[in-house]
Amino acid sequence: MNHPPIVPTEDWQAALDTLRSREKALTRQLDALAAARRRLPMTPVARDYVFEGPDGPAGLADLFQGRRQLVVYTFMWHGVDDVCSGCSMFTDNVGHPAHLNARDVTFALTSRGPLADLMAVRQRMGWTLPWYSSLHNTFNADMGAGDGFALNVFLRTDDRIFRTYSTTARGVERLGSNWTFLDLTPYGRQETWEDSPEGWPQTQPYQWWRLHDEYDDSTDPS
Repeated sequence: MNHPPIVPTEDWQAALDTLRSREKALTRQLDALAAARRRLPMTPVARDYVFEGPDGPAGLADLFQGRRQLVVYTFMWHGVDDVCSGCSMFTDNVGHPAHLNARDVTFALTSRGPLADLMAVRQRMGWTLPWYSSLHNTFNADMGAGDGFALNVFLRTDDRIFRTYSTTARGVERLGSNWTFLDLTPYGRQETWEDSPEGWPQTQPYQWWRLHDEYDDSTDPS
């Protein structure tokens, strides 16, 4: 297996400093993008969605849990025996909700699956995030998830609910720290789409992903 070239510490530091200057420029660009995101207009949510939750039926307003802001991750659902590994990895990466709650934000999951199945997976994975069934409403389709996944942000004000932001595909991926940490390592995500030097270990994307209790002790990503 190939590896990065070995150089004296002074040369390594010089190369790192060069890369850091690019990282700092990107950080400023991301700050500017976040500032633009905060200035996006918002649009009212017209439907009165009813979800099924552990405590019974819940409207979209109930998902806020009394807070003003709500982040909803629509978890792709194919059945209790075919749980999406990518959505599971993303959910594993969501930290303790107290930090979001302190800034008036609630985080919740929704899926088009039976509530009992969602709760079974939640228990198996050890997750504590609230998870609601959208099986009997059109929330997924209306919010850009369809049969897949998406992340949406809402604001509740004056007894009205507004949609302020939405993303899917790799826009969601950027929010998961596993991918962020892997991008810092010399071998990266070790996927075939990456621009890596010749001889770097690589496998097809998605295929190495597992539920966190399905990995073995091997370091082989295949």
